[in-house]
Amino acid sequence: LNRQKFFAGSLLAVVFATILMVGASPGLAGDAEQWGVFEAAFNGPTNGNPFVDVDFSATFCQGKKQINVSRFYDGDCIYRVRFMPETKGEWTFRTHSNRPELDGNTGSFNALPPSAGNHGPVRVRDLYHFVCADGTPYREIGTTCYAWIHQPEPLQEQTLKTLAASPFNKIRMCVFPKWMAYNRTEPELYPFEGTPLTNWNFTKFNPVFFQHLEKRILDLQQLGIQADVILFHPYDEGHWGFDRMGATNDDRYLRYVIARLSAYRNVWWSLANEWDFVKTKTSNDWERFGKIIQTSDPYGHLCSIHQQKRIFDPSRPWITHVSLQDDNPEDAPQYLARFKKPLIFDECRYEGNIPEGWGDITAEQLVGDSWKTFVEGAYCGHGETYLDSQDILWWSKGGVLHGQSPARLEFFKSIVDAAPADGRPLGGRNICWGIQGEYYLIYLWNRQHGIQPVTLPDNIKFKAEIIDTWNMTKTPLPGTFSGHTEIPLPTRPWLAIRLARDSVR
Repeated sequence: LNRQKFFAGSLLAVVFATILMVGASPGLAGDAEQWGVFEAAFNGPTNGNPFVDVDFSATFCQGKKQINVSRFYDGDCIYRVRFMPETKGEWTFRTHSNRPELDGNTGSFNALPPSAGNHGPVRVRDLYHFVCADGTPYREIGTTCYAWIHQPEPLQEQTLKTLAASPFNKIRMCVFPKWMAYNRTEPELYPFEGTPLTNWNFTKFNPVFFQHLEKRILDLQQLGIQADVILFHPYDEGHWGFDRMGATNDDRYLRYVIARLSAYRNVWWSLANEWDFVKTKTSNDWERFGKIIQTSDPYGHLCSIHQQKRIFDPSRPWITHVSLQDDNPEDAPQYLARFKKPLIFDECRYEGNIPEGWGDITAEQLVGDSWKTFVEGAYCGHGETYLDSQDILWWSKGGVLHGQSPARLEFFKSIVDAAPADGRPLGGRNICWGIQGEYYLIYLWNRQHGIQPVTLPDNIKFKAEIIDTWNMTKTPLPGTFSGHTEIPLPTRPWLAIRLARDSVR
């Protein structure tokens, strides 16, 4: 995906999707592509509290396959059901409700072949890795931009333009706004009806807030970026009270968000950022939330929970992958052996210069961590925290990137995207990734000598290439290598060696 060329068209595509949904109220949005979104909208009651009093769902059928989908009230008398068809062909549906005007409505639509760039939702593959639903490998290169959707509109648009020219294919982002250092900004929209700052009616959602959230998720989808949606966080400080709504309101909020967002193929769920710092909830609460996601999301989107110090039990069946805060990515092999699930160091400190230790590492270290974790079988996230006179730090508010790591991560992405789909860590003395007898990627982050010993199969010839991960160069070496051999290297850090089986016989 050439995001710079695609970005101009992406806004038009998002506008069209929005017009299509509005024009279908009430009614049907027509056919949808595989892993796209089909939507049905119906007029319904507005007396009482539609968010609480009305039960409404739909069953979608294709042959013997049946999928139950929850509804949501979208304001203005409109009740919507969204569905992501995971197989092509004709689908039928029937609605169910405790209100007669919403009960027993039927319809059908065709799920068409996916369009270019639509690879379906990301799934777990071979225990430790990710793959798109159509089989395309997914190698995570994510960034963090917690509160970007809560900023003024021009800053949000600037963030999207920056992302369009970036290497990132995932972004961690919060549903609720944040109130903490570098983040003390009131959003233009709030998720609930009521009077800011603390007089909220948690039983009534603000549909305009969630329509805006959906629009931004669609913007990301057009850019080929996964939205890692953080559902709860501890950064409220009693300012709004969204972290202390009570169990009943928490559960209703979760089900509403799932009903609205789960049909989008680029959604991941993150139950919390730093769950162990949310003092208003217990481990039992998080377990209940995980089960709600597991039972309410009919598509099984990826789901994690991020920690500050205490790792939540990754063996829980609703956790699909491990989201870690850890600035020692060299621990990846031990974590993988222990947890037996894909591993993302979503936070291993951020490139920046703020006084806090979690946001002052160099670009060299961040880029090195990305290479190191990949060849060890895991993934490493990006974040940027450079001081700004207006407190517009990418890590929270978005805007523009100032650091040196994104360009190097783009180069890194070009290398890993070209690597074999079924490569994996190979162990041994070197930090090595690849396929035995076919392909080897060795990362050397701190070279002290000009020679690297390597053991290759005796009867196979390999071409070698020196990759300078910082200066972003690839230098082929003359000749071929096999058996116990030595690779000549320049005496500088941040190097990698790529060895591929020689195709010349």
